[in-house]
Amino acid sequence: MNILYGVQSTGNGHISRSKVMVRALKSAGHEVSVVLSGRPPEKLWGIEEFEPYTAYRGLTFITEKGRIKYLKTTGQLNFFRFFRDIHAYSQTRFDLAVIDFEPIAARIAARLKIPRIGLGHQYAFWYPIPLPRREWISLAVIRHFAPVDYPIGLHWHHFDQPILPPILPPIDRTAITTEPNKVLVYLPFENPDDILRLPTAFPEFQFFIYHDLPAAQDRDNVHLRPYSRRGFHADLLSCERIISNAGFALGSEALTLGKSLLVHAVRGQLEQEANAFALQQLGMADTISSLALEPIRGWLEKPARNEPFDFPNIAPMIVKWLEKGNWENIMELQQTTWKGFRPPAQAT
Repeated sequence: MNILYGVQSTGNGHISRSKVMVRALKSAGHEVSVVLSGRPPEKLWGIEEFEPYTAYRGLTFITEKGRIKYLKTTGQLNFFRFFRDIHAYSQTRFDLAVIDFEPIAARIAARLKIPRIGLGHQYAFWYPIPLPRREWISLAVIRHFAPVDYPIGLHWHHFDQPILPPILPPIDRTAITTEPNKVLVYLPFENPDDILRLPTAFPEFQFFIYHDLPAAQDRDNVHLRPYSRRGFHADLLSCERIISNAGFALGSEALTLGKSLLVHAVRGQLEQEANAFALQQLGMADTISSLALEPIRGWLEKPARNEPFDFPNIAPMIVKWLEKGNWENIMELQQTTWKGFRPPAQAT
């Protein structure tokens, strides 16, 4: 098949799982043309596996202190360029489109009248999954941002809906280590001053804190780190515990690596609040509503989780399902991908 693949490039999670899927599709002999949008093309790196690809600026949200600012977002949208990109895309000979919450490829596929399969975490919100609250504006934005014909969600549980396990890159489990009392902290939306209170209150723990910093610094049990994919991955493999916001990609990696996870959802972001709610309901992680010291102390005093969630490698299963062409029957794929999965005994 000749496949158009849309990748939302605002978050590394979309790019990471789309690499897995594009690799699986190409290995099965399919031709894949990738469209990326959401990040300025000059700020994209490590995407050689997507070739041939086309990168657009696309639509992005303006956020302040973790909240989406709809008026400011509307003010910076260039709809003329957005629709020009859709109609200027010249390649037309596709059998279907796979969309990971990417709006331009979704609308190119609609223009070409080819089937659109949605594959991503946001498509889980098309179904009645557990939510801490219903925010109709956010749900409407999620539904209309990158519309598809066959939405397939990704989540940590299927909730008896057309939802699959996370799509994750291969893991070399021999590289996983655990340094006792090493805590990885990734809270990019939080005030650094609030984060830096943690090491002072818990001197027996070593805190590796990634934030928007000019250079690395080490002082006592404080290890400040600028954003670095390689450095972050190394600390992710070796830490015992993780304190993070409630993003789907990092949460999935933490569970798969068997790391003890404490999440603080970005205030006002329905997706993050729903992720934290689901993790707590499923017994997969602990949650906090603020960076107050006492809840964090209670979590640090608990034994660290060390048994990984062995989510299956579902990319080959999705490829075979796509090849069958019976795209209305998503529940068949759901049952296939979750078959045999057993969460660790620690998850209740």
